[in-house]
Amino acid sequence: MNMIVEEYQQLSVITGQMREAADAGEWDQLVALEKRCAQQVAEIKPHDVVPSDEQSRQQKAALIRKMLADDKAIRARTEPWMRQLEKIMQSTRSEQRLQQAYR
Repeated sequence: MNMIVEEYQQLSVITGQMREAADAGEWDQLVALEKRCAQQVAEIKPHDVVPSDEQSRQQKAALIRKMLADDKAIRARTEPWMRQLEKIMQSTRSEQRLQQAYR
């Protein structure tokens, strides 16, 4: 099997684990996996090529589609949580400004 396809398979495993962590609300695990994912991407980038044989090209494309689906699912799970966190932080900042204004 093509080496780049194997590396994409490893990356796909990580994005799958990220999706599972997001689905379970395991935010610390998700962050740790994001770091592993970024490291894996950095390792792949310098020698990432289009595989020479059709089967490997198809495998790489399928893995990329799977990782994009994982990313979409992760975003669907994390974006509402991020918006909620942003609202809480804005509320806290407003409260702090009010307290400072009336001291």
